[in-house]
Amino acid sequence: MITSYNFYFCCVEIYDDYVKAIMKEGVTVSPEHNSVLLQIVEKHFKNRPFVYITHRINSYAVDPTIYLETTKIKNLVGFSVVSSDPKQKMQTKVEKIFFGKEFEQFDTMEEALVWKDMIIKKYKD
Repeated sequence: MITSYNFYFCCVEIYDDYVKAIMKEGVTVSPEHNSVLLQIVEKHFKNRPFVYITHRINSYAVDPTIYLETTKIKNLVGFSVVSSDPKQKMQTKVEKIFFGKEFEQFDTMEEALVWKDMIIKKYKD
């Protein structure tokens, strides 16, 4: 891990080619939260491809329209949700409709990281 941030709505860990976010209990993630992601991208990734991984440990809501803006981040090449909760898996299917790039759901971080490596490799080759 390069660094981490603790925001009022989530904790974010920064790695070489991905961001891992854990949203806080009870939060509703909405389009205004994109400004935080944009600042992180600008500071840590510039024009390098990266993947966003959300590890859904806590219970929270997502306004799927957030992805309409998130998908505009040029160097964001993939988005993954890590959760084995059946409700989260259903929610992820809805969210995926709003995101115009690679978007997958995994039961474990290990699976998400294997997928992340594959996606990053596609954009570096």
